[in-house]
Amino acid sequence: MRVPSVKDVPVLMNPRFVLTFGTPLVALAGPRINLFKTAGRSMRGVDRRCLKTGVPSHVRQPCYRHLEERLLMDHVSARAVGGKKEETHMRAVVYHTYGSPDVLKLEEVQKPVPQDDEVLVKIHAASANPADWHTMRGAPFLARLVNGLFKPKNPKLGVDVAGRVEAVGRNVTRFQVGDDVFGSMPLNEMGSFAEYVCAKEDALVLKPTKMTFEQAAAVPVAAFTALQGLRDKGQIRQGQKVLINGASGGVGTFAVQIAKSFGTEVTGVCSTRNLDMVRSIGADQVIDYTREDFTNNGQQYDLIFDAVGNRSISDYKRALSPTGICAIAGFTNLRLLFEHMILGPRRSKAGGKQVGLMETAKANQKDLVFIKELLESGKVVPVIDKSYPLSETAEAIRYLETGHAKGKVVITLEQNNNT
Repeated sequence: MRVPSVKDVPVLMNPRFVLTFGTPLVALAGPRINLFKTAGRSMRGVDRRCLKTGVPSHVRQPCYRHLEERLLMDHVSARAVGGKKEETHMRAVVYHTYGSPDVLKLEEVQKPVPQDDEVLVKIHAASANPADWHTMRGAPFLARLVNGLFKPKNPKLGVDVAGRVEAVGRNVTRFQVGDDVFGSMPLNEMGSFAEYVCAKEDALVLKPTKMTFEQAAAVPVAAFTALQGLRDKGQIRQGQKVLINGASGGVGTFAVQIAKSFGTEVTGVCSTRNLDMVRSIGADQVIDYTREDFTNNGQQYDLIFDAVGNRSISDYKRALSPTGICAIAGFTNLRLLFEHMILGPRRSKAGGKQVGLMETAKANQKDLVFIKELLESGKVVPVIDKSYPLSETAEAIRYLETGHAKGKVVITLEQNNNT
């Protein structure tokens, strides 16, 4: 009886040697084996009487009687191990120490497994946010209170995500395998700069069918910040005069469009090169900050949404109407940050002008559904400045840090650029 062949497949038999079989797989019988060649070469020095080639079984030593079966099982196990590694590992951008974008590395890491209430998403695109580079640098130092004082507890970055559902936990009811989704991760569970990520079911919604993954990935955190700053902190109402400072940035482009969707008159503040773009997304008036100071031009606004945070409280109050509100989302330096955070509430009067930082935007499914409806209606269109492959995430963060991005900076996965 001829034994089946296994062609050129390395089989780990023993830590001391590896065999590659290109000839019939045989049962090796005991002490007469005097030479093993390493992978890629044949076996020699085997007592031919002891091969399983029709020799009666009593000729073979009992302890090796079924070695051919064990070899076949080892072969199957070796293939399974190889496949398992491919299935349980993925590429992800990680960092093991705080610092510049140079600390970011693309490494092979463990692929996440969804919990009962989670969805495993195969990522097609993600987007970069200021939260990524603040977390990466551990600056301001307060940012380290969440992710570790001296080195990051979570070595991954990335909050926004868009992709396709690969698996679902047993308690998930809203999604099934194959659904195209988008959403965001909590800031303490970053990880979307990778091939896969697990997200809570309530952190995602179905992607609008007419949007690309890149467009969808550009939305969540920036849109949450704009919506919650305008609606919750700013108490936006139809007919108001609204000014958006930093109107051409990632958050600002959403703020302009969301403010317009509430039926307000919007003025956008940006640099000269971005004036036309800010007009194109709905601003009724634009101010070039290189030529005009919006806090000193005699105009007053019912609501100021500042995505930059580069003015003093006195400046804001000068540009507010008697009952106006200023919601500050960004910050330029620690001095202004503490001024806005501490002095803002103290110098604000009930029923009068109010200036202060908005709370950190909170991802939630209700607001994400609201934003999705704005996207589907065409009232909000993501503005994307540049896209980078996953392998160039460090360059994407470096560009974002310049503060000159026009809209959003997106990270794409090379093999998943389809819509």
